[in-house]
Amino acid sequence: MRAVVVDQATSQPEVREVPRPTAPEGGVVVRVVATGMCRSDWHAWAGHDDDVTFPHVPGHELAGELVEIGQGVARWKIGDRVTVPFVCGCGRCEWCRSGNAQVCPDQEQPGFTHWGSFAEHVALHAADTNLVAIPEQVDFATAAGLGCRFATAYRALVGRARLAASEWVTVVGAGGVGLSAVMIARALGAHVIAVDRNPGALAVATELGADHTLLADGSDIASAVDELVPGGSHVAVDAVGSEQTCANAILSLRRRGRLAQVGLLPPLEGHPRVPMARVIAWELDLLGSHGMAATDYPEMLALIETGELQPQRLIERTIGLEEAARLLPAFDRTSVAGMTMIDPTR
Repeated sequence: MRAVVVDQATSQPEVREVPRPTAPEGGVVVRVVATGMCRSDWHAWAGHDDDVTFPHVPGHELAGELVEIGQGVARWKIGDRVTVPFVCGCGRCEWCRSGNAQVCPDQEQPGFTHWGSFAEHVALHAADTNLVAIPEQVDFATAAGLGCRFATAYRALVGRARLAASEWVTVVGAGGVGLSAVMIARALGAHVIAVDRNPGALAVATELGADHTLLADGSDIASAVDELVPGGSHVAVDAVGSEQTCANAILSLRRRGRLAQVGLLPPLEGHPRVPMARVIAWELDLLGSHGMAATDYPEMLALIETGELQPQRLIERTIGLEEAARLLPAFDRTSVAGMTMIDPTR
């Protein structure tokens, strides 16, 4: 099969012919029809994730058709249209049994713990625990966009921050996760302030329903939020993952506010610094959010089927594997306002 291969951290990815994977016990092989590229893939390429072993094939947001089924799989058949969370639980532990596979201690992650979906085929583990059937009304590209960014934003707001109607949320970062959060928050009846350094991304956030947008140009974001919402927002989402964006999100909160931390903060120079004095003095809740288990997908998919959520609006462009290989090393600096989707057949 053709796949994007990274030989070592920060090396130039190349498209090559590599052996097609085989289905592990309890797992499957999926023919990839669509797969997304996001900042997490860049983190893997940059060597920020200890689980990545090189040479490596990135890619963790995917949708496609089952072409091979391993021994022990009971719920699926060849030809099924499926997607999968980017965190695949083992299916055996207490966390998986309780519906919390996203924190499984023995989890697998395509594109991190094993070769991923920037390829024509990908192997997935514990299929009966992790696969999600794609409704006929939902196309493959839309389904692929759910696996990391949209589902993560959904659970961050609904399952972790418990965002309520009429509350204010500051979304720091208007990339795939951030724009997903804007759309979901508006569907929940909340009010949104979107923050980004890219005016184009802020324009998209406005189209998706953001009440206000703030350009991250070095100005005091927390003070700007306070001017718009005296006292600060009830909820904030750091959808980027840097010391500055995390601090902006925390400082934008009102007393007893809730931060949903979605963006990864790689400890490049020791542990990342966050304004903990504010967290303590104002009794803020800092909530990590690590994707969403397959068991939680039906509620989200039902909103997509009714049109209350329209994640397909977040797809800005579709590229092939060759362009994906060229784009990945600079993806942390991209100004794309929305999701980049890869079609491996291009």
